Amino acid sequence: MPEEPLDILCQQIVAEVACGDYEEAELYELVKGAYPYRNLDTKMYRDVLRMLSEGYTTRKGRRGAYLHHDRINKVVKARKGARLTAMISGGAIPDNFEFDVLEEPGSVFVGTLNEDFAIESLPGDIFQLGNKTWRMLRIETGRVRVEDADGLPPTIPFWFGEAAGRTPELSQAVSRFREEVAELIGPVEDIPPIDAEGSQEQNEAWKQPALQYLTGEIDLEPAAADQIVMYIAASKAALGVIPSQNNLVLERFFDEAGDMHLVVHSPFGSRHNKAWGLSLRKRFCKKFNFELQAAANEDAIVLSLGSTHSFPLAEVFQYLKKNVVRDILIQALFDAPMFEVRWRWNASRALALLRRTSKGKVPPQIQRMQAEDLVALVFPDQLACFENIQGDREIPDHPLVHQTIHDCLTEAMDIESLEALLEKIEKKEVNMIACDLKEPSPISQEILNARPYAFLDNAPAEERRTNAIRMRRWIDPAEAREMGMLDQVAIDNVRREAWPEATQPDELHDALVLAGFMSDSEGKARKWEGLFQSLVDTGRAAIINTPGEKLWVATERLPEALLIWPEGLTNQEIHIPEELAEEFASSGNDALTEFVRGRMEIMGPTLPAMLAIPMGLDESAINQALLALENDGFVFRGKFTPGCEEEEWCERRLLARIHRYTLNKLRKEIEPVSAMAFMRFLFRWHNIGSDHRSEGPDALRDTLSRLEGYEAQAAAWEGDILPARIKDYDYLWLDVLCMSGMTVWGKFRVNSQPETMRGPIKTTPIALVGRSEISYWRVSNQSDESQLSDHAAKMLDVLRKRGADFFGSLAEHAGLLPSEANNAIQELVAQGWVTSDSFTGIRALLIPDKATRGRRNTKKAMTFSLEHAGRWSLLHKDVDPIKSSHLHEKMARVLLRRYGVVCRKLADREAGMPAWRDLVKIYRIMEARGEIRGGRFVEGLWGEQYALPEAIPLLRKVRQAEGDQYITLSAADPLNLTGIITNGRRVASIYSNRILYHNGEPVAAKEGKEVKFLKEPSGEEEAWQLKNLVIRRDIPPKLRAYLGKGVV
Repeated sequence: MPEEPLDILCQQIVAEVACGDYEEAELYELVKGAYPYRNLDTKMYRDVLRMLSEGYTTRKGRRGAYLHHDRINKVVKARKGARLTAMISGGAIPDNFEFDVLEEPGSVFVGTLNEDFAIESLPGDIFQLGNKTWRMLRIETGRVRVEDADGLPPTIPFWFGEAAGRTPELSQAVSRFREEVAELIGPVEDIPPIDAEGSQEQNEAWKQPALQYLTGEIDLEPAAADQIVMYIAASKAALGVIPSQNNLVLERFFDEAGDMHLVVHSPFGSRHNKAWGLSLRKRFCKKFNFELQAAANEDAIVLSLGSTHSFPLAEVFQYLKKNVVRDILIQALFDAPMFEVRWRWNASRALALLRRTSKGKVPPQIQRMQAEDLVALVFPDQLACFENIQGDREIPDHPLVHQTIHDCLTEAMDIESLEALLEKIEKKEVNMIACDLKEPSPISQEILNARPYAFLDNAPAEERRTNAIRMRRWIDPAEAREMGMLDQVAIDNVRREAWPEATQPDELHDALVLAGFMSDSEGKARKWEGLFQSLVDTGRAAIINTPGEKLWVATERLPEALLIWPEGLTNQEIHIPEELAEEFASSGNDALTEFVRGRMEIMGPTLPAMLAIPMGLDESAINQALLALENDGFVFRGKFTPGCEEEEWCERRLLARIHRYTLNKLRKEIEPVSAMAFMRFLFRWHNIGSDHRSEGPDALRDTLSRLEGYEAQAAAWEGDILPARIKDYDYLWLDVLCMSGMTVWGKFRVNSQPETMRGPIKTTPIALVGRSEISYWRVSNQSDESQLSDHAAKMLDVLRKRGADFFGSLAEHAGLLPSEANNAIQELVAQGWVTSDSFTGIRALLIPDKATRGRRNTKKAMTFSLEHAGRWSLLHKDVDPIKSSHLHEKMARVLLRRYGVVCRKLADREAGMPAWRDLVKIYRIMEARGEIRGGRFVEGLWGEQYALPEAIPLLRKVRQAEGDQYITLSAADPLNLTGIITNGRRVASIYSNRILYHNGEPVAAKEGKEVKFLKEPSGEEEAWQLKNLVIRRDIPPKLRAYLGKGVV
């Protein structure tokens, strides 16, 4: 409940006295009987009576006088019209000048529209209000007449105003939540970078404590919980701590234009931050004589600094003190829109402005003009020109002014919260952290993209300096740790570029005038002795002897040098023109400061000792000069060079260039890679290559998860695809996965052409999927049962009646001979009807007929026989249909696991996948959740591209080829992307075809029995080597029983 609202008091006194005369003391006691006015002092009470009795004198006469105040007899009486005014213009709700919406015919009230929206609209416009659409017929003063638009597409109205700020209790809860999650994440130093070759469990192990807390105790969705953890972890890594009410953080960085921005992380709510932001803005204005752009939201404040601002970052915490911040804020709020609005509200509630007269409602524009005229009478300095104001504005002792200031400080802002925080800062009861970063931290991006309602100045959105800031859409927490580090190569390059080059005397003379001096050792190191001697001989330069080194100084800078080293020209005769000395004297500059300025322009980040040693001066004198340059905004201090623990100084322009070079290097690392580099990435992603193949049964599970659902010709799986990825591949590993129920093989996509359904089993496309995921791969359009042979139909009927069974039992119950049952099973597999418990079932069907003839081959044949395949079962069963949205999301994730980076070409390359238009909707949602990253990752691929976070570091790593790497793949491998990713013709995806890659580029292909070169070899020897590489094929010994020495 507001304390002592004087505007409401004015209204109530007029209404009360209009009903009867009161003695002054009696009225005072009546007012104090109301709880909000229990502490009202007599001075304020009498000021209100004086205002209501005297009114305001304008050019149109006196107005606002509603009472007769007999100060002799202490009696208060009402004037004529006071009663009517209190009745028609009373009320505590301020007028926001909204337009009434009236439906025609009948003028039925529908609702209200914002004044700005109504004025900017035209008759015929259609808009949404409530759950209906309306067409504007006429726009009148304060009214909009409409008719039903029958559901036509509308525009959405907008409303300008102040949103309710976050309460202190909610802000404290947000701060506590941040701290709890940050504590569960642990030290950011322990967060490992994403390992593309590691499992998802390994990459996300550090997140599990926080994720369990968010999904368990708070009951958040896993996707939302993961976003929160990544967001807080990246912010904590960038800043060193997560901002909270116990940890205040100042963040400063350069934008693309070389200007700096200061972000104050303060999760105290928008009312608190508006007060702090306006006070800081006013403090900067007085200190640097520069109006800043600023914005504040619930969690942070941003101040866009100019080129004249240079200061120690931690010093900002001391810019405001508890005992002066109220006065500073009061002066600042007079220029803010909140004062003008609340002045009008208070004046109308105090009946100083009439909202209604006997003629009706007073138009908004009239009320605004009257409010402005009133403030000019009561508070002239508020509207006065700055040229006529010396010092702070003088605040009049007037009830309405006091009430308006009070409302701004306590309703629109929270001055008491700010004063309490500043007291804690002065007592060092909160942690204060200052961070100079090379780019904005993730947690600062919200305030940098703030909407107009958060602005603390009048600059429009299109003119905001924050528009020049480039921000990452996503950053890995492990990378965020380096946001405060500048690149050493960038620093070295800037130092080299800043240092002058001289090939003739005039160029050396320019360098000496700019830098102030060159030490003798610096000149000799660059072999400039001859050039310098030419300048000495012509009287354009001289040597200054100092306690440190001999210095080369241009004659134009000698007047300054002699002020620092009066005895510096020992044993030298040189003529110094008088106008040079007079010119420097008239400038009023300090000689040492100007020499340090010149040196800073060519040195880059440096220590004061590096300046003091050659000049033979104390570091204290150098520090004084640097502080003077800092006050001019010329230099910055901080820890810029990696590994340097001492405070360095750097010229502003050079520091901005270092930041730009550092960011450019980072951006270059994430530029799109070539098609060849992408192929190298895919080889590493799939662990293909002699140095990268994985080992063991666990590796097979990871490999199959990336190959889930991919249809390869049956003979290619163990003949090429799996051995290419797993070292010393053992077929028993796959059997174990199948027998344990973790993996299922089968033909899931049915070919609708009957004549091709009974093709050779070697060419039948077979996919391997997890049993828990099989429902996503079952198809509803099964093969036409009428196309089956009699034997296959009998076998299918037995499987339907008896369920899963062994081969011998199936043959017996179907009444088929073993050879007939064999052919039936082969036909059912080829048409996607059945599968077996182990992969031996498909191996047995791949054994050539000659391998089963003769007793000598019986042992090999029996190794992979239908009897050893376990049970045979139906692949397609009646299951509940899966929603298309769930199916699309599943397929989208499958493609991401397979390729790491997905685009339309890769999605279209896979048979049976949803249309790209359906997949891209899923990818956009996943990107918005923070699960994947959108961007341009591979050159030459048009359209949108999306990548897994763990794929991005590996993609950067393979940008450059590491030596000569030759890799041979089966053309049936999913990485056969010839003609899709790489240029050139497409090599048919037949398992007997093979492709040879050199550093990611296809150079040769075996098609049938012929080797063709996709890139012309340099000579016969290279052609012979390439030919041998592409035809060489090692079949694992244990698999030769059914694959032979080579598949043909």
